Amino acid sequence: MSLYRDEAIVLRTHSLGEADRIVTLLTREHGKVRAVAKGVRRTSSRFGSRLEPFMRVDLQLSTGRTFDVITQAETLDTFGRSIAGDYALYTTGTVMLETAERLVADEHEPALQQHRLLVGAVRSLALRAHAPGLVLDSYLLRALAVAGWAPSFTDCARCGEPGPHRAFAVASGGAVCARCRPPGSAAPAPETFALLAALLVGDWDVADASAERHRGEGNGLVAAFCQFHLERSLRSLPMVERV
Repeated sequence: MSLYRDEAIVLRTHSLGEADRIVTLLTREHGKVRAVAKGVRRTSSRFGSRLEPFMRVDLQLSTGRTFDVITQAETLDTFGRSIAGDYALYTTGTVMLETAERLVADEHEPALQQHRLLVGAVRSLALRAHAPGLVLDSYLLRALAVAGWAPSFTDCARCGEPGPHRAFAVASGGAVCARCRPPGSAAPAPETFALLAALLVGDWDVADASAERHRGEGNGLVAAFCQFHLERSLRSLPMVERV
């Protein structure tokens, strides 16, 4: 039996048999890992609530033929406690976890940037550092950029003509000039483009000062952009409470 240790954030769980659970993790060094937590559903389990979604944990695992097995778990951050008690935070966080699982498709393939990005976003959500919708849109844009789908909010995404431009085309990769603009493109307000550009780079002074109407317009564009590149809808996204 081969043992290894890693830091992880719990993405989701589902039951296995009468007492066990399969836990999907995004680890720091080993990427996405699905592992069995034996006896975790019993009241006497030593793991307790450590292996619930949003929890950041230090784990020891043993490699298995189908699933690895969690043999030790120590809590690093109890993000789940802050998030689970607030509907807006919980639904927002669930979209983040689902997105991370979808973007890191292959198991045991290192995804350090995605891990760091998710931990930072969940921490910001748990601490209520910014409005949940802004945290979510920033996470989605940055996670897609890490995966190779960085949107453009200034120069034309098709020909590179310097912006700013007035149209946004999801399939083209973001802002488009008048020549490249396909039929049906959105026409966001300039302030919405500025907000999205700020969220992509983490400029929170600009993002926090944005107006609600521009946040609403922006999150619609981010949702469409995200689901286009993921090639199917996020199941948790319709549940998000948008204010």
